[in-house]
This record gives sequence, C-alpha cells and structure tokens, in this order.
Amino acid sequence: MGNSVTTTIIPVKGMTCMGCVSSVKTVLERLPGVIKVTVTLEGAQATVEHQTASSRIEDFKCAIEEAGFDIS
Repeated sequence: MGNSVTTTIIPVKGMTCMGCVSSVKTVLERLPGVIKVTVTLEGAQATVEHQTASSRIEDFKCAIEEAGFDIS
C-alpha cells in the first residue's frame, strides 16, 4: 500500500481571482508525492492527487496557509 494514490479535497478561503488559484496550485505542486493538483475558484477548493506514502495532508494545509490563504 506504500505506492497507493489518494485524492484529497481541501477547502480554501480567500481566493478572489485566477492569480490566487495559480498561487495555490503552484505551492501544492512543489510538495513531495503530489501527482496532480486542480484548484477551483468557484468551488473554493483544491483537489490534490498524491502518493499516500510520500505526502502529508498537513503539509498541503501549511503550504496553502503560507501562500496567504485560509483552510475552511
């Protein structure tokens, strides 16, 4: 199960434009184990497809907060 892939949806507060979406996507894509990131302004959420063994949801949340956004 070390190489299993999981999809995590994280609600994100504070995104107001496509620049915000791009910022969130960029910080998440840089994290270890991340395969694919989709961020939607309308849905106010980030969907992260990642390898379970080499990624942590806490790291995703920290990266979003460090980029200036809140986790709802």
